[in-house]
Amino acid sequence: MTGWRCRSCWCAEVAEFVHPRLGPVEVVRSPRARRITLSVRASGTVRLSHPWHTARARALEFLDSRVEWVMAARERMARRQAALPRMSPEEERARIEELRRAAKADLPARTERIAAQLGLRYGRLTIRAARTKWGSCTSRNDLSLSLFLMTLPEHLRDYVIVHELCHTVHHDHSPQFHALVDRCVGGREKALARELRGYTIRG
Repeated sequence: MTGWRCRSCWCAEVAEFVHPRLGPVEVVRSPRARRITLSVRASGTVRLSHPWHTARARALEFLDSRVEWVMAARERMARRQAALPRMSPEEERARIEELRRAAKADLPARTERIAAQLGLRYGRLTIRAARTKWGSCTSRNDLSLSLFLMTLPEHLRDYVIVHELCHTVHHDHSPQFHALVDRCVGGREKALARELRGYTIRG
């Protein structure tokens, strides 16, 4: 494993671990994490996150126990990517610009409306061509949303915005955070999160 390096204001430590079967794995030790989590991006990149107080060895044991799940997830994503029509670089740039225009026309007003309905406040809102996550919230309650949200159904677009707005109250994924999200979406958080996992950012 390589040396740790600080990446954010929350002092999350990020390192790379080369797994004998999975190859490079991004290992994140974060004070915001409340449990060990594992995710696979559309590119096949594996990310292992664990709480600050959890030993690295324990997190790697969890990774070993989920190797088959990771490999199956990679296969599913590879099939989805193969089924997508291939675009030329020019077509992809045009597509992104179209999504950017649509996002700027939709997401600011949508976020403002949802925040007002929930009684939550946020700082600045930026729209980026983020390819690794749908949205994020900083320690100052500034929100960043991916323009690829425009590829989602509207109810999932709303769910992502609710999720990030709830981070203005709880800057973690604690039970209190999930309880707040669940209240805000009428008790459907788990179902919406499960549905969202069926989508990947094409990039």
